[in-house]
Amino acid sequence: MAPVPLPAVSAGAAVRASTGIGELDRVLGGGLVQGSVILLGGDPGIGKSTLTLQACSTVARRGGTVLYVAGEESPEQVRLRADRLGVREATILVLPETSVEGIVEQLTTLRPALAVVDSIQTVHTQSLGSAPGSVGQVRECAALLTSAAKATGTACVLIGHVTKEGAIAGPRVLEHLVDTVLYFEGDGAHALRVLRAVKNRFGSTNEVGVFAMGEHGLAEVENPSAAFLAERPIGVPGSAVLATVEGTRPVLVEIQALVSRSGLALPRRTSIGLDAGRVALLAAVLEKRCRMPLGDQDVFLNVAGGLRVDEPAADLAVVAVLASSLENRVVPADMVLWGEVGLTGEVRSVGGSEARAREAARQGFVRCLLPATSARGLHRPAGIELCEIASLDDLFRVLEHG
Repeated sequence: MAPVPLPAVSAGAAVRASTGIGELDRVLGGGLVQGSVILLGGDPGIGKSTLTLQACSTVARRGGTVLYVAGEESPEQVRLRADRLGVREATILVLPETSVEGIVEQLTTLRPALAVVDSIQTVHTQSLGSAPGSVGQVRECAALLTSAAKATGTACVLIGHVTKEGAIAGPRVLEHLVDTVLYFEGDGAHALRVLRAVKNRFGSTNEVGVFAMGEHGLAEVENPSAAFLAERPIGVPGSAVLATVEGTRPVLVEIQALVSRSGLALPRRTSIGLDAGRVALLAAVLEKRCRMPLGDQDVFLNVAGGLRVDEPAADLAVVAVLASSLENRVVPADMVLWGEVGLTGEVRSVGGSEARAREAARQGFVRCLLPATSARGLHRPAGIELCEIASLDDLFRVLEHG
């Protein structure tokens, strides 16, 4: 095939179809793209099969044929889950098959609107002698399914497991083959589940959708901030509210800290939902620049609700809760914080400050503590007071006066 000049290439719009699940559509960039291949990864039992079966139900109700490949479970087990979720559409076809050649044959014959392979680790090809789930098998099967999806125009969802020990190679060797990579985050201790896009050829990356797991499946959480703050204690040291941005969505979450004297030669630094290296860096800044005695203290940090926060804008809230717990001083309950902290103790600007302030106002907060450079030219929402700071010294002066 001869090369073609770029302006001569036809730029056809991607054909999308809504899944009927708003949070899933948000993460996908607007819905399922015809012929796209989506990898849905996550720990076993997190809710991947539940989410995909609910999406299958919506697609089927709108007149599309759905092929559900049951590689791990029997058709009877799939039916039991469907009954629990209230899924009864006759156009959802269950295929108990683990041979990729058999799956490709059915895709070519049926040309469904949506196909789900649950899971890619159970599928094998006869051209390789290795066991299902091995790196070679997973890669080859995914390549064959991707080719079939492109040829038939079928949106294909590949479900893959990720163990905490990293024993199953699954999703990691597939990310370059597929169009979209989604990860389901959460655990059995929390009802909330977070669906995160880390790759998307047809939409924005780093978008998140929030779901609540219940008896009848996954329910969309349209107001994540309220859900994450529902059980926030008031007037307790070591607690502060962070305004973070996930994709295009501002979300308010509670950051908690516990600082206590250590009985170990090497004090512990434990963080859940935050980058451990970043936490150690901020603890060092507090000790060096602010002379806070953290060297002999155990430090425990947690993002309440199970959300993982990776952006530097969390620095200011982390510093505030560490100081709050150490000095047994309460961070004002009506205040929301965000900002990056540098190694010299300066507070640096971050993006999305206007969206963060609007979300704080929408949730009933009255004060926002933010970097002074981020506040310049910021349109202040009604009812919000902007507290501008340039350094950690400014932060502690504000907190001291409440």
